[in-house]
Amino acid sequence: MVEDVLKTLGANPTRKEILAKWDPENEAFWKKFGEPIAKQNLYVSTWALTLSFVVWTLWATIAAQLNQVGFNFTDAQIFTLASLPGLVGATCRLFYTYMPGILGGKNWTIFSTALLLLPIIGLGGALQDTSTSYDTFFMLVAFIGVAGGNFSSSMANIGFFFPKKTKALHSELTLV
Repeated sequence: MVEDVLKTLGANPTRKEILAKWDPENEAFWKKFGEPIAKQNLYVSTWALTLSFVVWTLWATIAAQLNQVGFNFTDAQIFTLASLPGLVGATCRLFYTYMPGILGGKNWTIFSTALLLLPIIGLGGALQDTSTSYDTFFMLVAFIGVAGGNFSSSMANIGFFFPKKTKALHSELTLV
């Protein structure tokens, strides 16, 4: 069967053909085709995950300082703005876990990471104007929660590519 998969793929298969026959447990397949693709996905996912983590956690630090720089929010509003990314991120995980399988890991990683630009650029403008409303911050901060959902999609994406004997190690590398 090992030779059958390699014969079926031929000498120069496309990435799509390789992914259609993906078998990381097959040692010959892993060495010839699997490992380079898996490592490429690991590197891209690690950077995307790091960026997502920075975006996701940055807001809690900023929210605590809003009133000190001229905004006039109640303690309850500040608490809500600080906790909102966690709530949205946890909710997004329900959907994000399945998106790499539906759209493709590379496509989803690029799209979901690029999506983080919207709240960051929006908040950059909102933070410069102390008359920015609570509702505007609420909407922008909710988008930051999208970064939290990226964690689950990254883990779902990486777990698929590696053999069982190394899956735990490579999944952990995306968290370092």
